[in-house]
Amino acid sequence: MNIVITGATRGIGAGLAAHYRAADHSVTGTGRGVGADVVMDAMQPAEFAKLAAALGDAPVDLLVCNAGVYLDKGESIEDGYGADLWAQSFAVNVTAVFQTVQTLLPNLRAAKGKIAIISSQMASHTRAPGGSYIYRASKAAALNLGRNLATDLKADGIAVGIYHPGWVRTEMGTDAAEISIEESVAGLSARFAALDIATSGAFLTWDGQAHAY
Repeated sequence: MNIVITGATRGIGAGLAAHYRAADHSVTGTGRGVGADVVMDAMQPAEFAKLAAALGDAPVDLLVCNAGVYLDKGESIEDGYGADLWAQSFAVNVTAVFQTVQTLLPNLRAAKGKIAIISSQMASHTRAPGGSYIYRASKAAALNLGRNLATDLKADGIAVGIYHPGWVRTEMGTDAAEISIEESVAGLSARFAALDIATSGAFLTWDGQAHAY
């Protein structure tokens, strides 16, 4: 398979890239620094031209929209959550997801490929413990985006899945998290393999459970 993974230089993205390369798939990983096949800043719309140039007209079998930021951790409702944090978070967690899909749509159509959007359990509006307003709102928007893309791309044979990767021991998830990167990657890759038009638009956990919206 020809696979594109955004945010592939660390955490879950790096784990997925290593997993698929070990299985002899062709992987193009994006990121802002060392280790990225396509070095780009997802906050800058013009940077997506680099991704288009790198892929050319190569069919893309699987696009994993993994890049994300969690900038409002620990912010206070009284005096935190500045407008700059909202803008930066939505630029990466929402706008960049759409721009990535839009940029690679010809490639995905050529392969009747799949799109996997990494959201979070924090996107759920029925699970609302408070706090982290920006991250929650941006991941909810990514979930909504994935659901609507599933509708619009069904006629092209492109399936779209939205996933909670688990609470993973990464820089974002911290060492207190519940599962390892390897566990998350194993579960997610199995979910991606099972994704098809019949299940397009579903919001699932890394271990295959239907997640509450």
